[in-house]
Amino acid sequence: MVLQLLDSLKESITAYTGLSPATFFTVLALGLAFYYVVSGFFGSSSSSSAAHHRPRSFEDQVEPLRPPVQIGEISENELKQFDGSDPKKPLLMAIKGQIYDVSQSRMFYGPGGPYALFAGKDASRALAKMSFEEKDLTGDITGLGPFELEALQDWEYKFMSKYVKVGTVIKNAVSEPETAQSTPGTADIDAPKPAEDHVVPEKVDAVEETVESVPVSEVEEKKE
Repeated sequence: MVLQLLDSLKESITAYTGLSPATFFTVLALGLAFYYVVSGFFGSSSSSSAAHHRPRSFEDQVEPLRPPVQIGEISENELKQFDGSDPKKPLLMAIKGQIYDVSQSRMFYGPGGPYALFAGKDASRALAKMSFEEKDLTGDITGLGPFELEALQDWEYKFMSKYVKVGTVIKNAVSEPETAQSTPGTADIDAPKPAEDHVVPEKVDAVEETVESVPVSEVEEKKE
């Protein structure tokens, strides 16, 4: 049965192509090999170009993290500038007056994140109480209980081990009332000077002339 099928196949190849079965299969094998070579060449070039462009578009969307920059001592108002609203600035957050760069966790502390309201602030009290109320977004931890202080300590250890400390929060200075005290030397300048006894030059000349006009003899008699 198999031999009959092979014989009929050979006859069909010779009848339709005019080629011998050996020549026909050789041409068929060369055609398949050529197809795979050409398709592999264009397929690899297209895939390589796609792989080449894909990372570029991804890099355009997600910028690499910048290394943390030390900012030193800043006020609470200045810290608000680093709340993530400006993507060119680092994302900062403070605990117990110590500022940390949390840019690597932008998905949590950046805009739209679950802890975005903590960014740009000293959120010590809110973290200790696990509160999201505006009144607790402060670094004032007075009046907290032992459990809340312990929770805050755990947060601080977490930040110290995970993030880089870049600065310190300084409290906003309260302007002192101006005193009426004058600067050194001012009192001496502004205080009225006591009137000094002075003699008018014209009167001095008149007295001298009077003394000179008195005879010497009269002066001696008066002395005696």
